[in-house]
Amino acid sequence: MAPSHALRCCKRALNWVPVLFINLVVGWSYYAYVVELCVYTIPNNAERISYLVIFHIFFFMFTWSYWKTICSRPSGPSKAFCLPRAEKELYEREERAEAQQEILKKVARNLPVYTRTAGGAIRYCHSCQVIKPDRCHHCSTCEMCVLKMDHHCPWVNNCVGFSNYKYFVLFLAYASLYCVVICATVIQYFIKFWTKQLPDTHAKFHILFLFFVAALFFISILSLLSYHLWLVGKNRTTIEAFRAPVFANGPDKNGFSLGFSRNVAEVFGDRAKYWIFPVFSSLGDGHSFLTRLVHIDPEQAKSVLQQNGKSPADGEPNSSVPANNIQHTVDNGKEKIDGGQMVSVTVNSEP
Repeated sequence: MAPSHALRCCKRALNWVPVLFINLVVGWSYYAYVVELCVYTIPNNAERISYLVIFHIFFFMFTWSYWKTICSRPSGPSKAFCLPRAEKELYEREERAEAQQEILKKVARNLPVYTRTAGGAIRYCHSCQVIKPDRCHHCSTCEMCVLKMDHHCPWVNNCVGFSNYKYFVLFLAYASLYCVVICATVIQYFIKFWTKQLPDTHAKFHILFLFFVAALFFISILSLLSYHLWLVGKNRTTIEAFRAPVFANGPDKNGFSLGFSRNVAEVFGDRAKYWIFPVFSSLGDGHSFLTRLVHIDPEQAKSVLQQNGKSPADGEPNSSVPANNIQHTVDNGKEKIDGGQMVSVTVNSEP
């Protein structure tokens, strides 16, 4: 085995250490709550059963959303964003950066790409050899370009992006609620053990430590959840919050914001009944996005992507769905709703 390959395998194994730590903490919390609290400490059967039912509901939703975040493979750009063979050969032979940019611009004219680098150039990934779709970034840890990349999270050992951002937000929400349920139900027994109203048993350590751990995790997770809910409301990724996306007329941190309700719908979908479940319901295909700065025709974008080799087999969720099922038209500042689907959105051309 080559040394570089061995080091890469060791690095990948080490990347699972944070996930293992979280699972050990969660596994211990399950044992401490179910066995030490409910079985050995709570004397009342009705109270014990009600605590167990509530606890298991939130435990199930928490672990479901957590593992969906971990197991959802990041979505990468489709073949439509690869350079055609002739242009690729020409690009690789060309040594002048200006000439290379002209080649990229020629190919990008047929793609729904509107963001640029800080210098105004077409965003091209040399590692993946693709023109980057809007909001797409290369992750050095995952070694791939990730659609609508938010960040790489070591606690799930995965990139958080278009394919699993909803799961990640739900994971934070249910983790917070899981901690709240533990703190709210454990506190009375925590106080009794702390004030010596209950005899010292093997459950005392677990109950005291369980309350402290749940409270500390709740404080840290709540701050992160609040930040990501704010990002959802603004329709920004963590990357875009620190570095505003650059359009043809300059950077604009609110370039993808369509109003609070539409921003939320992009992540959670337009069917409220699916919002609380970690199932994919986000709008669009991750390749093209509505903006308030430029006109994008999703039907045309879909046609271009299909003609350039994009297919559902490429692995993107809902890859056959046009971007948000929305057509851009100016309509005197009003939105039209037809059968629960927004079919027209006002485009504000001002920065």
